[in-house]
Amino acid sequence: MAKVTTRWYARAIQPYFVLPQSSTHFSFWCSQGYIRGSSTMIHSLFLINTSGDIFLEKHWKSVISRSVCDYFFEAQEKACDLENVPPVIPTPHHYLINIYREKIFFVSVIQTEVPPLFVIEFLHRVAEMFQDYFGECSETSIKDNVVIVYELLEEMLDNGFPLATESNILKELIKPPTILRSMVNTIIGSSNVGDTLPTGQLSTIPWRRAGVKYTNNEAYFDVVEEIDVIMDKSGTTVFAEIQGVIDACVKLSGMPDLTLSFLNPRLLDDVSFHPCVRFKRWEAERVLSFIPPDGNFQLMSYHVNAQNLVAIPVYVKQNISFFESGSAGRLDITVSPKQTMGKTVEAVCVTVHMPKVVLSANLAATQGTYTYDLVTKVLVWDVGKISPHKLPNLKGSLSLQSGAPKPEENPSLMINFKIQQMAISGLKVNRLDMVGEKYKPFKGVKYLTKAGKFQVRT
Repeated sequence: MAKVTTRWYARAIQPYFVLPQSSTHFSFWCSQGYIRGSSTMIHSLFLINTSGDIFLEKHWKSVISRSVCDYFFEAQEKACDLENVPPVIPTPHHYLINIYREKIFFVSVIQTEVPPLFVIEFLHRVAEMFQDYFGECSETSIKDNVVIVYELLEEMLDNGFPLATESNILKELIKPPTILRSMVNTIIGSSNVGDTLPTGQLSTIPWRRAGVKYTNNEAYFDVVEEIDVIMDKSGTTVFAEIQGVIDACVKLSGMPDLTLSFLNPRLLDDVSFHPCVRFKRWEAERVLSFIPPDGNFQLMSYHVNAQNLVAIPVYVKQNISFFESGSAGRLDITVSPKQTMGKTVEAVCVTVHMPKVVLSANLAATQGTYTYDLVTKVLVWDVGKISPHKLPNLKGSLSLQSGAPKPEENPSLMINFKIQQMAISGLKVNRLDMVGEKYKPFKGVKYLTKAGKFQVRT
């Protein structure tokens, strides 16, 4: 009972604020509990798999019937694929705001008008918390840890409003699952809920717990960039954009004050920061000054959308044709590295959604293996690593239904790849400085470029 009283006291002393127009500091408002209004922000949450089954639901006010998800299923049927379901779906009495993560739809039910980006950001935070706690955000892991899932949702939302969204704070409230802890809980009937309020909840730095001590003081930063590209048949870039994040794993004792600087920070557009970052310092000097959370967190995200700055790392030469007469077609695809700065392009995979009239594919690959699913009509060519000395090629014939008309449009190609130790935007970390503590930490930076929605039209 003392634990509940303490938490409610912590919530009661937090003042009410008017929300900003931007979602940049969403997690700050969440961590401080400042998102308040005249009514509940999120009434219910439904988790739906790709088969359309609602395998988990959580309600913070009155129970809302599952039938409200029928509007979501209608929108899903109209969408051309799972990732194109509208994020905001209006219904006669509710708004359905959803995201799609790891083959799961997170569908929230809203009864009043709220900024959609706040809800979308919170849903992503829920998915990331499941990933952090269970190692993966999947239907199986959620079902296997359903008790912890409900405990997390209860702490992350207070009466429908975001409250605790930082990983290190939640791990003091809800202990992560272990085999030993699960056995003890089963035997003695206890739970994973902590007995005391996290120290950060009552401090001016709510994202960091107090009294942190480590034997080895380390700080690692991962610069991960996804490149979204649309290329036409001739190889000309129609659209290109880079979306990047800087993920951090900071295990430092005490209360370190860090400053991270870049060689070329002017590349970055549309930046969004963790609430620990001092925004005024960024505006004035283009450096990241912050007292970090303990453990893993996302320091910032950014876009690079000027096409003259976006280098395309791979080139795809392709020719898919269907004959006017007969029931056959030809396929010829070649993948080659381009502007990779000497880095190896890895995990290359080419996916082609064939027309329904294509019955089979008789192909030969000079590198890697290919599969063609007769039911889904999806051709997948797993290439692997590519080098400029030997260009992988997939060539052969396609068999079509006898008497079927020639497909009106040729299918597009979706390309996946990874490039280690390279940021395709050219972003480089200059240095990391620390004040406030006397020890010298170990510091490391890694870079990764990978394909987002990389489409080649035929």
